[in-house]
Amino acid sequence: MNSYKIKELPITERPRERLKQVGVTNLTDKELLAIILKTGTKKKNVSELALDILTNYSLQQLKEITQYDLMKIKGIGEVKALEIVASIELGKRILLQKEPFPKTKLKSPQEIWENSKYLFTNIKQEKFYCLYFNHKQELIERKLLFMGTINQSITHPREIFKEAYKLSASSIICLHNHPSNDINPSRADIIFTKNLMKTGQIQGIPVVDHIIVGDESFYSFYEHRNILNL
Repeated sequence: MNSYKIKELPITERPRERLKQVGVTNLTDKELLAIILKTGTKKKNVSELALDILTNYSLQQLKEITQYDLMKIKGIGEVKALEIVASIELGKRILLQKEPFPKTKLKSPQEIWENSKYLFTNIKQEKFYCLYFNHKQELIERKLLFMGTINQSITHPREIFKEAYKLSASSIICLHNHPSNDINPSRADIIFTKNLMKTGQIQGIPVVDHIIVGDESFYSFYEHRNILNL
């Protein structure tokens, strides 16, 4: 099959021109990827190159793809691979920064889990978030503070309360996930929560709950009365 240059297409069929004319939401996956790639190769135009990627990887697989996976596709060098993974990562971060409506009140661990579980979808490592509330128990801000195994060397209460001071928060609720999807707290989780509770009491900014988030359920230290016993 003979390859054609993008410039040989009618203007109305070129990905960038289509974006300007019909808007980004109306472009196909191939057209969006072609815009990110910018150019093709001597043997393939950019649309054909984009199609090669989508033939090898589904959109779901692209969420976790690496530059090394992409570079296995003929015509994708290091620069193009890095541009693609950077674009994917930016999109993921934008999604994770999505905030609930201002002055949202989250009154129970169930509501907090339902409101926040999307933050942990398809995540293969532990992520630790803090939800900061004002004196009316209205959500001020949600912060991703740590990534990786929850332990004292990585997750330090100092960073958690530093954000609370910045926001003038009155209380804190912590959330993290287990990649195994086992929501039962580990010994490290219990020790960490105990130390965090003590720090909150000293600082006058109580840690109201620590929730371990799973795909279908959650574990609340508060609901299990572990907060009271720490």
